[in-house]
Amino acid sequence: MLKGTLRALRFARSWVSGASVEVEETTIERDGVTIPATLLLPPDRSGPLPGWIALSGVSRMGRWHPQLLRFAGALSMSGAAVLIPEIPEWRRLKVAPGPAAPTIRGGLDVLHRRREVEPGEIGVIGFSFGAPQVAIAAAREELEPHIAGIVLFGGYYSLDRTLACMFTGRHEWGGVEHEFDPDPYGRWVLGANYLTCVEGCEDAGDVAHALHRLASAASGDRVPAWDAHHDPMISELRASLPERRRPLFDLFATPTGAERPEREACAAMATRFAAACRRVEPLLEPGAHLREVRVPTQLIHGRGDRLIPFTECLRLDAGLSPDARKGRIVTGLFSHTADRSEGTLLARSWEKATFFQALRGLINTVA
Repeated sequence: MLKGTLRALRFARSWVSGASVEVEETTIERDGVTIPATLLLPPDRSGPLPGWIALSGVSRMGRWHPQLLRFAGALSMSGAAVLIPEIPEWRRLKVAPGPAAPTIRGGLDVLHRRREVEPGEIGVIGFSFGAPQVAIAAAREELEPHIAGIVLFGGYYSLDRTLACMFTGRHEWGGVEHEFDPDPYGRWVLGANYLTCVEGCEDAGDVAHALHRLASAASGDRVPAWDAHHDPMISELRASLPERRRPLFDLFATPTGAERPEREACAAMATRFAAACRRVEPLLEPGAHLREVRVPTQLIHGRGDRLIPFTECLRLDAGLSPDARKGRIVTGLFSHTADRSEGTLLARSWEKATFFQALRGLINTVA
């Protein structure tokens, strides 16, 4: 416990002031293909280190995402070796579950060969879309014995509920309803990937292409999808579509301040979309697989997350087997789109203490 607290303090200090880690470019082998990866090591080490593999979400920046590198650097400075493999499909904004397990397998092979890493002490971290895919992979018979624990940031449990929130901004837990203005990035990325799989939208490739352009711009420019910066492109892309396609496009993208389509239409599209995703790619629905997870699992989610609501973290936790459930933190100091802490000094202090508890739990996942 004391060791975990000291490591969490080093993480927090490095997160604030920056990390001076050793950065080594390396590769992993994934199903016979060589994939680039980045390995971060603390400059001062006296013995074997716990190892971590970190999988990003779906983003054009991939393993070079600044927040991912900042997190990995701070984790390394806590006294760990951190490997960030590239997932080319996710960097191309493909919402593809398939690469997760072979990427983790390749990462484990690399860390097992490193003399700096303690044998058998390797954890896996998944962010956003990568979070449930890490959990599914960790339950695989060939991977589970080699994974000491997993940490899931900003993941989801129910495809139906997550998509309903992405389209309508509504989510619920325990009979309490919540509502916000959802970050449209999730709609854009999923629409680019799976719109033509939705019944009645098979010929809407032009709309899917337009959504891919929007998602690429938001991710590549590092400008949140809900920012007015994208309004001219949204209007331009809408005008380029045939008139009959524009109502469909409007379900996914509208300029800032413009009236969204009727909520019933948005909710109906979310239902159809979830059904199509499940049919084409069953691993997009992680809930059914979580009871198979046996490795220690920590969950961390942002209370103000506008992409995947915090209620999905609560469902993830409830869906895990009791053996795997090792901690759940919902905090105002982490989210996909923007950190949000409460205004009072007491509330901010509480949030920082809560987040520190999450860091300690994360670090203790791998001794």
